[in-house]
Amino acid sequence: MKLQELKVDKTWTLFLDRDGVINLHYPNDYVKNWSEFYFLEGVLDALQKLSHCFARILIITNQQGVGKGLMTDEDLKHIHAEMLKEVRKHGGRVHMIYAATQKVEDDFWKLRKPQIGMAKQAKKDFPEIDFTKCVMVGDTGSDMRFGKNAGMKTVFVGDDSKITEDEKLLVDFHCDSLADFAEQVGC
Repeated sequence: MKLQELKVDKTWTLFLDRDGVINLHYPNDYVKNWSEFYFLEGVLDALQKLSHCFARILIITNQQGVGKGLMTDEDLKHIHAEMLKEVRKHGGRVHMIYAATQKVEDDFWKLRKPQIGMAKQAKKDFPEIDFTKCVMVGDTGSDMRFGKNAGMKTVFVGDDSKITEDEKLLVDFHCDSLADFAEQVGC
């Protein structure tokens, strides 16, 4: 099956991971302030195109750097405010950002991916979401597990040698980047 065969329209919701999909991901580190945030090539144009295809675009991101004390909630809010400003400036839109800021061992509410707490929050905020008409785009096995756990279609972006053979079984589609996804889905 090709991505175009999903027949995405304004009844669909797009869930996006942040680090590694929208912006540069620092292995073993976090984007702790706006000066460390770099959009990946083609992302701003892709978000503009995807805004015309999907009813909602939601970012879901694990950000335990806050829980570890490497940055504050205010730092994260500032990064997201600046990111959204740039997205809007380029004609794109993001309806909501959900961030799981607790450390892995402190995630009592099961918000962190691959748990589906952030998907449940999104459903509460947007009751019209139908998880069978959702796409999760991410660059980790955890993102793919999140998508499958919530009943979504999954799209892995980037080098799939970063995920295990078992995690590859959770991938419905593979794209080189978010820009590649926007092109393949037909936006």
